[in-house]
Amino acid sequence: MEEPNDKSKGLPNDKLKIKVNSNNNPYPSTDIQQKQLQPRRLSSYFIVLIDKGSITYKLDLQDITISPGDVLFAMPNQIFVPPTIADDLKYFKVLFDENTLALLPQRFSFLINPLNAQTITLDNAAKERVRTIFEILNQLLYTDQQTDSEIILAYLNLLLSELNSAYFKNESATILNTNLSKFVAFKLMVETNLTEQPSINTIAEKLSLTTNSLYRLVKEYSGTSPKDFFTNRLMLEAQRKLRHSNLSVKELAYELGFNDPDYFSRLFKKSTGESVSDFLNNQDLSGK
Repeated sequence: MEEPNDKSKGLPNDKLKIKVNSNNNPYPSTDIQQKQLQPRRLSSYFIVLIDKGSITYKLDLQDITISPGDVLFAMPNQIFVPPTIADDLKYFKVLFDENTLALLPQRFSFLINPLNAQTITLDNAAKERVRTIFEILNQLLYTDQQTDSEIILAYLNLLLSELNSAYFKNESATILNTNLSKFVAFKLMVETNLTEQPSINTIAEKLSLTTNSLYRLVKEYSGTSPKDFFTNRLMLEAQRKLRHSNLSVKELAYELGFNDPDYFSRLFKKSTGESVSDFLNNQDLSGK
């Protein structure tokens, strides 16, 4: 197991933004649980392993059902609606923020979800290992004694390593494959430069690719062109912001990098099939 980098040394574990929940330490009261069940825009990474039973989450307006051996992961800024926990469900879940992730000695490509799959199905051996790591993290975080932050980060690193390996397991080429690595870089560039809306030529140049090569690459892994991929990501961000902010259409357009609010409105309707006003009217804010 690799040791966390020097940035974590001496950091008390109560300063780490990491939390584990399970059947053994659920939310402490009905009021708090109901508050947790409200639709929200995630500020942390969220990962849940189902050990027994099944459950359906709503993530970015889509229902996702997971069963024993399944892991669901969600990233900051996604719109998240957790369900009521069933009595027969056995689960483990962890939340941690970007700053905690930055303390780990390596990056995990699955967290930007290049294959567009929010779930990971573990084989029996991997499930047992992941469950054991969750149990250890749970013990470390809820012990009466102070645990060295390096130990907590080491187990978080091990957990994410297991999930990263399982995420790419069914790929004929691993993450070391040049094409997949380039697509990961493309998706990361989209995420980090979203509101700047760089041209496809600019993105291709930064990735040391021709525009034709970039087109073939993005088409292979996403089924769409680089331009449509970028547009779809912008429209998803627009839907997230519309649901969880009070921005006007004009303000939202400018915030997403559009100089022309009318063009933004037309693009939103073309991409989603609804006008901005229709989208807002059709939202069920109760999360049910």
